[in-house]
Amino acid sequence: MRRSSSPYVSSFSFGPGPLSTTLKALIGANVVMFVAQAVFPVLTEVFGLHPAWVIPALSTRAAEHAFWLWQPATYMFLHGGVFHILFNMLALWMFGAELERIWGTRYFLKFYFVTGIGAGVVTVILSLLPFGGQLQYVNIIGASGAIYGLLLAFAMYFPDRPILLVVFPVPAKVAVTILGAIALFSSLSESGGVANATHLSGLVVAYFFLKGARLHPLAEVKYRYLKWKINHVRKKFDVYSGGRANDFDRRVH
Repeated sequence: MRRSSSPYVSSFSFGPGPLSTTLKALIGANVVMFVAQAVFPVLTEVFGLHPAWVIPALSTRAAEHAFWLWQPATYMFLHGGVFHILFNMLALWMFGAELERIWGTRYFLKFYFVTGIGAGVVTVILSLLPFGGQLQYVNIIGASGAIYGLLLAFAMYFPDRPILLVVFPVPAKVAVTILGAIALFSSLSESGGVANATHLSGLVVAYFFLKGARLHPLAEVKYRYLKWKINHVRKKFDVYSGGRANDFDRRVH
């Protein structure tokens, strides 16, 4: 909660700020699909993620649903209940708003869909492994894969920002570590792990996506050139940068 900076306005605002057009569109699409699911339940079966239906070679039982390749993308717009969509969309606003301001809309959307779809694809791959049999015939829905990716990115940019985990505020880096550990152990258990495997996949995809952006040769050249230009202008106008030396690397864009 923040207080207005204006001396003439005594109002308070909650959260990271107003919804951008992009976040309104994403949240609106999820809400529309949630309502459509209630009216047409068959949408949950058709657009939810069934790993055995994406790769029918997993079993002859899935032959009638051969190569439903859209499911790793469409599952992230479906939800299983009011609280499911409420908490996912709240997290999308709380973490996505600040990341979009840092990255810009284009990169934010790219990151969101790469992590969401990537989490679905990795879940399908995990279902092929000996311990992934329980994943083959479940119906996985929800934006949590992409949400976990946003949570990881937020923790990398703001590692010490407090996040309310259950009832205790903890640093973002600690919260992500705890959530990742829970997802890992749950995904390896015999009785659970269906959605948790997708949560963990979202964290993994987001991590390698951000690391890959830092290691891309062309991006590195552009960064070095832009940094040289900025330093040249600063020297020209006697401007010196401050901040801590251990701030998160701003090259991750």
